[in-house]
Amino acid sequence: MAINKTLKVILVEPAGPINVGSVARLCENFSVHELRLVSPKCDYLAQEAKKMAVRGLKILEKAKVYEDLNSALSDCSRIIATCGRKEHGEIPLNSNKDALSWGLKSEREDTIALVFGREDRGLSNEELLKANKVISLNTSEDYPSLNLSHAVAIVLHQFNQLNDLDLLKRHTKISSPANLIKLEDCINDAGSLLLDIGFLMKHTYKAKMTKIKQLLLRGEIKDDEVALIRGIISQARWKIKNKSD
Repeated sequence: MAINKTLKVILVEPAGPINVGSVARLCENFSVHELRLVSPKCDYLAQEAKKMAVRGLKILEKAKVYEDLNSALSDCSRIIATCGRKEHGEIPLNSNKDALSWGLKSEREDTIALVFGREDRGLSNEELLKANKVISLNTSEDYPSLNLSHAVAIVLHQFNQLNDLDLLKRHTKISSPANLIKLEDCINDAGSLLLDIGFLMKHTYKAKMTKIKQLLLRGEIKDDEVALIRGIISQARWKIKNKSD
């Protein structure tokens, strides 16, 4: 599967070397060529990790380590995060089929990220908000939590299955979503301006900016559109400054 050359599996703060080794093996199983680890809480090159990796040992040894999730996602155009809870308040969940199909619509140069959370508590709401799409695996309500490597196996299988079934119209040109870092910088810039002009109050800032970010993500805003918004913000600041002078 050529598309998997652009697919990255990202584990956030993995605590168990056995899990990391198992995920490296899964990457080899499903032709995923890069594993990324965000602030791992274990020795991911420990002997038990290498033993579990089997033929995925090279992927394990070449795994890229990042200090934070933003750094790991800096070159990713399409971000799909996993969540253990079926109800997530203000964060909308997508069906696995819709989210993974959307990931497969990427252009060749797009980098697709599948993000998995900590073994004990998953991803925080703040981390989930960095994703374009959030999915949850359909498990028993009595015991919904899956082992990390099992969750990765299910999602990679679903991803490959959708690609093999060729459910997508490959000839349709799909433009890439905006870069995460550029988008977050834009949102922070907009938030600062909205505070300055009194549209937002400090006690409601986080909740309202979260809604604005979700609105932009749902619209799959592009880099040139982010640049347009930054230009509007810059011009508004200039106008306010010159009017006050």
